[in-house]
Amino acid sequence: MGYVVLHIEKAAGTDAAMSGHVERRITPANVITTLTYLNQELIEFPKDVTNRTEAIQHRLDNAGLERKIGKNQVRALRVMLSGSPEDMKRIRQAGQLDAWAKDSCGWLQKTFGKENVVSAVLHLDEKTPHIHATVVPITRGERRKAKLEREKNAQSGKRTYRTKKDRPRLCADDVMARDKLKAYQTTYAEAMAKYGLQRGIDGSEAKHISTQQYYREVFVRKNEMAEQIEAMIGQKETLTVDIAALQAQQRAAQTDCNIIDEQRRKKKEELEKAETELAQTRREIKTDKLKGVAVDATTKAVERIGALFHDPKPARYEKQIADLQGVIADKDKCIGQLQLEIKTMQAGHDKEVANLKQEAQQVIKALMRVDELCPYVKGLLKWENYCKDVGLDKERTKALFTMQPYRYTGELHSIRYNHTFRANDVILQFKPDKDGPSGFQFTINGKDCDEWFRQQRKEFYERIGIDIEQTEQRRGMKM
Repeated sequence: MGYVVLHIEKAAGTDAAMSGHVERRITPANVITTLTYLNQELIEFPKDVTNRTEAIQHRLDNAGLERKIGKNQVRALRVMLSGSPEDMKRIRQAGQLDAWAKDSCGWLQKTFGKENVVSAVLHLDEKTPHIHATVVPITRGERRKAKLEREKNAQSGKRTYRTKKDRPRLCADDVMARDKLKAYQTTYAEAMAKYGLQRGIDGSEAKHISTQQYYREVFVRKNEMAEQIEAMIGQKETLTVDIAALQAQQRAAQTDCNIIDEQRRKKKEELEKAETELAQTRREIKTDKLKGVAVDATTKAVERIGALFHDPKPARYEKQIADLQGVIADKDKCIGQLQLEIKTMQAGHDKEVANLKQEAQQVIKALMRVDELCPYVKGLLKWENYCKDVGLDKERTKALFTMQPYRYTGELHSIRYNHTFRANDVILQFKPDKDGPSGFQFTINGKDCDEWFRQQRKEFYERIGIDIEQTEQRRGMKM
């Protein structure tokens, strides 16, 4: 059996950013956009309410709250419902996904109150089907903290006043008390048992990570894989140089072998010629009629052989032949060893090159997968040199690439005005912009960076008593 997935967290403010994610006005990199049309709204909005943000406010306005909602008070809870990926795939293939979604919504309304569940969207355009639900934490009765304080005072003998009025109130802490969170996991698992899902291990140390953290980890992994590819390319270049050196050695050895073979051939021809002359001389010696002629011929043959090897003595000739054959044998042995070494090194090189190619292909596939999951990363990388020219180091650039606001104090350089301005506690952030370079806009304090630099330049000239706008206008009129 697989496990249920139930994650609850507090939302900040009206939670507009999460509404953009749920309603797909903001498309994450892991979404299969061609399947977005399959997503389903499971909770019908009230009349004149068109989206999740309005639904949260509508519930707050019509809940009968008597106390003013605090500025930092939690107005909504995010609830994510799903199961183990393999089991959700099984449920979908079995045609039980609609029933699972209906039972999940029924559990939400039973647990938190039908009126408090203001939105529930089934996402089918990601790898694992899941539900994003929104709960407004409105409850009744005595506050949990007040009840604990009253019980504590009762033990110490103090009298406390307890209101009898059962009023609706907004309190996320009561809804998300530790004992209730555990109970939610248990009751949801009981409701999902019919689909082969069970409760997770109580007390498990497994932690849920946010979508932003997931994207940050993907970005870091992509950079690590890029560095690994660069290292592999460097190793490949080194191996290529080593192979070229080995091939040069092989060519030199082959040249030596060719020279030795040529010398061997010549010596063999000379030896065959000398042996032919000796055989002819011996035949002539056996002929009694030509003894005198044979003696002269033998003498001449011996003289020619001696001249061939720079030694008139036949013993010296035979010794040189024996020495030459020994040298040839040694050369043959050296050539055989060298060829064996070359063959062994070539086999090892071929194997290493094959392994490098396989690793490179795997890394390239992983990078292509990362590009599919995070297409915005390629566009952000084109801003790296701009961040460097502005004056941001590598660590600050990495922080900006997470798409989160970054508080910065220091100097910022304008390439357009060729001037460096002092920035005191400004907010830097990359924002998606389909009309901006590579699909992004670099903002400073929420403004486009060019607009911020223009304002800083204007203020700088005003401090030294120059109205730069009038000056530029006059220059334009003269031109």
